Amino acid sequence: MSSTRLPMSLPTNTFKHALAAGRPQIGLWSTLPSPYVSELVAGAGYDWVLLDTEHSPSDVPLMLQQLQAVAAAVPGGATATAPVVRPPWNDPVLIKRYLDIGAQTLLLPFVQNADEARAAVAATRYAPAGIRGMGGSVRASNFGRTADYVARAQDELCLLVQVETRDALAQIEAIAAVDGIDGIFIGPADLSASMGYPGNAGHPEVRAAIDDAIRRIRACGKAPGILMTDEARARECLAHGALFVAVAIDMLLLRNGADAAVRRFRSAAGDGSPAATNIY
Repeated sequence: MSSTRLPMSLPTNTFKHALAAGRPQIGLWSTLPSPYVSELVAGAGYDWVLLDTEHSPSDVPLMLQQLQAVAAAVPGGATATAPVVRPPWNDPVLIKRYLDIGAQTLLLPFVQNADEARAAVAATRYAPAGIRGMGGSVRASNFGRTADYVARAQDELCLLVQVETRDALAQIEAIAAVDGIDGIFIGPADLSASMGYPGNAGHPEVRAAIDDAIRRIRACGKAPGILMTDEARARECLAHGALFVAVAIDMLLLRNGADAAVRRFRSAAGDGSPAATNIY
């Protein structure tokens, strides 16, 4: 008996639609470039997980494995965890490669103005709307099985850009006005350095700038985001209107747990070690 194969449908980007609906999304920042770790943290039940290549030794082939691992994870929450890929730079070649392997949400670092935001959008769009190269039967289209991928890909792509300097904060409204930008992420560590307080994202001036930026991004109708591992401060950011907030970092969870365990056993012998610093 013969059967007719139905065309595959484009996966829905639940993360993008949640942001558009104004539903806060709680995430985990993953800097350990291992598919094994990616699957582990994706099963914890976070709404999203940031898979980093800017400050980690991951690359495109390894990210493919990480995306596959996240997709295979058994979520602890009601829905699967959405992967958010951070390329190392706002580069059209890298953007194309990460989109082709199936990333549906990108977080691009160090976007300073509207022109750079427009360039980012163009890199995610096929011609004539942009400059993304036609890759043929790529993983993003289920190797060509998703017949309408080229026509509808941008509908399910979520593009987030990072503002990380004092100058970039001044351009928030212009960046938010760029069609195709879904959200703006405030980089607290780099921002604190730009403002003259490196390693001190909790400085009152930095805190005030972050709070103001969150309100301005939300007022523009775009989703504000941030990484904040201090629970009380993360809740403040959510109260100010942040919609995608990473509240933990896998490397710090491992480091802090390992340090605490050994410290408990060494403390009785008086062989303590200095506490590690945390710039986040």
